[in-house]
Amino acid sequence: MASQQHGKFEGGASAVADKSKDMASGVKDMASGAMDKAKEMASSVAHTAGNVASAVGRKAEDATSAMGSGIKSLGGTIREQGPHSGMLGSATSGVAGALETSGRYLEEHGLSGIGEDLTNLIRRNPFPALLVGIGVGYLIARATRS
Repeated sequence: MASQQHGKFEGGASAVADKSKDMASGVKDMASGAMDKAKEMASSVAHTAGNVASAVGRKAEDATSAMGSGIKSLGGTIREQGPHSGMLGSATSGVAGALETSGRYLEEHGLSGIGEDLTNLIRRNPFPALLVGIGVGYLIARATRS
């Protein structure tokens, strides 16, 4: 009788071991599936973020171009409406010319052109650029101090 119970025990233990293996295999498959889903979702999120960043960049470039057009138009208006002779006339002409040139530059080059030109300016003049940065930092610190 003891050997019958021992046989039942061994058979039950074997069945439990088999069930455990099956469950472990199922858990492993579920974990693998979850990892694949997570990878797909991460890839999708990264792709969407890239598209959004690109769209924002295009909108910023468009807005810069529109602002350049407005500045150029303002320069033309000042030239037409302002005095044409004397000291005030030459000042008006100078301001109008500067606005028109600035507006044309913004229309043609946009934000990326400004960034490239600023980078080149800093490379050509590193020491003055450093001093300007320190000065701007000092002014910001003074303005934000209570």
